Amino acid sequence: MNKPPGARMRVGLTALTMAEYFWVVNEQDVLLFINNIFRFVQTWSEVSALLERMPSTVGYQPTLSTEMGSLQERITFTKEGSITSIQAVYVPTDDLTDPAPATTFAHLDATTVLSRGLAAKVIYPVVDPLDSTSTMLQP
Repeated sequence: MNKPPGARMRVGLTALTMAEYFWVVNEQDVLLFINNIFRFVQTWSEVSALLERMPSTVGYQPTLSTEMGSLQERITFTKEGSITSIQAVYVPTDDLTDPAPATTFAHLDATTVLSRGLAAKVIYPVVDPLDSTSTMLQP
């Protein structure tokens, strides 16, 4: 986080470009780990502020869904290979309807929600099955 926003905003896209190289050129399956996709959103928000764009009512950049789509929609597959991604998503104030995580969740096939409430009750694993989702469970 000690780098300028312009440099940090390229990290996720650069990692994805490297994954695409192994996928397309070498026809390999690639597993891409993204430690915290929320940092990607924060960085784009900082760049948007530097460009003096008017933020949305919640404070995020007006191009949030476009920028998230530019990253998430490149994670795909063909018969020659695939890119699979496992992403950690920070959810501010545990609000799943916050625009940043909600925009991210719209692109994911499955989500596993870890609950602070279950951890406080010493119930492990702290996976909340009611908030967790998967496209495999839908007809």
